[in-house]
Amino acid sequence: MIIGVPKEIKNNENRVALTPSGAKELVKQGHQVFVQSTAGMGSGFTDQEYILAEAKILPTIEETYAIAEMIMKVKEPIQSEYALIKEDQLVFTYFHFASYKPLTDAMIKSKSICLAYETVEKSDRSLPLLVPMSEVAGRMAVQEGAKYLEKPSGGRGILLGGVPGVRPAKVLILGGGIVGTEAAKMAAGLGANVIIMDISLPRMRYLEDVMPANVNTFMSSEFNIRAMLPSVDLVVGAVLIPGAKAPHLITREMLKLMRPGTVLVDVAVDQGGCIETCQPTTHEDPTFVIDNILHYCVANMPGAVPYTSTLALTNATLPYAIQLANKGWKKACKENNELKLGLNIINGDVVYKGVSDAFGLDYRGVAAYL
Repeated sequence: MIIGVPKEIKNNENRVALTPSGAKELVKQGHQVFVQSTAGMGSGFTDQEYILAEAKILPTIEETYAIAEMIMKVKEPIQSEYALIKEDQLVFTYFHFASYKPLTDAMIKSKSICLAYETVEKSDRSLPLLVPMSEVAGRMAVQEGAKYLEKPSGGRGILLGGVPGVRPAKVLILGGGIVGTEAAKMAAGLGANVIIMDISLPRMRYLEDVMPANVNTFMSSEFNIRAMLPSVDLVVGAVLIPGAKAPHLITREMLKLMRPGTVLVDVAVDQGGCIETCQPTTHEDPTFVIDNILHYCVANMPGAVPYTSTLALTNATLPYAIQLANKGWKKACKENNELKLGLNIINGDVVYKGVSDAFGLDYRGVAAYL
């Protein structure tokens, strides 16, 4: 198979979909890998390293899309890429369709095969291609939240861990999944008082067992969230419904319950956000203020630490990419249910229920294609 790795062109997206090591593994399996020139530079990988891995370098994004049977990316295609995607071309990347209808419409129109990292799912309901970036984003959420709590950044002027004689910050984490767990680890490690809210009692029992003493769990409900908001300094939105739009757990009206300078970090923003007032921002212009509450809503947070993120992502995606390349997407998805669940759009048909429900689009079962 011919695999194309274009350079990411989303604002400040420095990750790349494949490391030189990953390219080498695909070449060893008999495939051709074409990498757009300088695609790896933001993550610390030079064109020469890809050449040593027996990948071929192409000068432009147009040539990379034109030659490839499978495109491997990190972030969803943006508008300037829509016209480059061909009928029957397999695009393997994060899509988060349910949060953005123009992208969904464009991929339907392209008649490509869209296999989304975020909906590849194991039998235990875990999401193996979302986990590594969720781990990065969860840890970064607290790192960024701590920075924006500083007064020059617009926050309340609070040190997350406090000092002797001064109470530490209170951190509320909405969601006890991978993002929430990693955020709690970071916040607790810095000395904050942490509350994780979730709707799953088994998950909360697990978290109570593994977390340090300064982390407590609390059942998530509108009443309980409202009761918590007046006393918190940092809120991390970490809610995920695989392949579907995130529910709004904090509404515009609820901002009035919080103290001025409270910081909201919505990691769920690429799935529509779990805070009603959050809109996607960029690393270039990451924050905005509504009702004296500072919002940090960068949709590609792991892009700020691209070396770590690229290695973690390739570790997870490469085994699946090899299956797709070796067998073709139809056979690979027929034989591996995890990959089958990653299929979102095939030749103009929406085959993932969460996407069709988000926009009221016709749904066609994936079995029709396999």
